[in-house]
Amino acid sequence: MKMEALVFNGLALFLVGSAVVYGIWAEEPIGTTALALSGGLCLIVGGFFWFVSRRIDLRPEDRQDAEIAEGAGDLGFFSPGSYWPVTLAAAAALAGAGLAFYYVWLIVIGFAAVMFAVGGLLFEYYHSPPAHD
Repeated sequence: MKMEALVFNGLALFLVGSAVVYGIWAEEPIGTTALALSGGLCLIVGGFFWFVSRRIDLRPEDRQDAEIAEGAGDLGFFSPGSYWPVTLAAAAALAGAGLAFYYVWLIVIGFAAVMFAVGGLLFEYYHSPPAHD
């Protein structure tokens, strides 16, 4: 996690420095604000990674003397043939189109579709306990 914290904090430093230079050079408030807020968001993520990295053991990615084999093993379960991510993307696009044109009815339908797709994605492999006779 230390490397991730370094990347995001470095990016935050660059963005804030760019905001200062852009603000002086261009004298345009919107771009300066966007750069400064982007730097702040990167600082939040980098601070979270730094906070977490202090509380966990070093991972193989964080050590210079680590071997490739140390990172082997299961990284998690990823569904090989699920249609729910496509459904979620379509629902998010529907909600985004509703937001873009500010059609409240489309926003409501899109939000409901997003909730349905998130539920389907989360409970795809959920099996209820067997019924007692």
